[in-house]
Amino acid sequence: MNKINGYTEEEATGLIEYIYAGKNAGKTLTWLFETYGKEHGRAKGSVRNYYYNFLKSTSDDRVNRILDGKNLQAGSIRPFTEEETDEMLKAVLAEKRKGISVRKAIMNVSGGDGRLMLRMQNKYRNLVKKQPERVAKAAKEAGVEENSFLKRRLEREIDALYERLAGDLRRENAILRAEIERLRGKED
Repeated sequence: MNKINGYTEEEATGLIEYIYAGKNAGKTLTWLFETYGKEHGRAKGSVRNYYYNFLKSTSDDRVNRILDGKNLQAGSIRPFTEEETDEMLKAVLAEKRKGISVRKAIMNVSGGDGRLMLRMQNKYRNLVKKQPERVAKAAKEAGVEENSFLKRRLEREIDALYERLAGDLRRENAILRAEIERLRGKED
């Protein structure tokens, strides 16, 4: 089986045809990734990542043949610089200090620009997850109570842990009850 970046050539062709037809029908890439993923048992993120990797594989003749005449292209990814990250973080936290949600703060800071808002939202989530000390420091400097966002994250994680443990205990109790009933049945 001859694969292109993990998909068979037939799967790759199917994905590209699906995206090409969907874009021509006015569908968004996000929608196409999600629906293709559901239809083919793949996560929309992995479909998205495959699609963009596929578009970059132009040194492969098979890729060029599949893409021929479709005019599909990926915009370049422009990461935030450290300065931009710090400025964005300060601006979002300044908005949060007014008592509004992170999402509303990001919308205000982005000026309603949908693409910028999405970039900022993803960057902010990434910072909270991977660099919480940086966010905490910036929050302290901005006069935003650190607990306002890190506390909710911790509470969600604790709730999820509790649910997992409670589920395990319920299953274990059900097994034990069944065993007790089975043993009682043998005594009769």
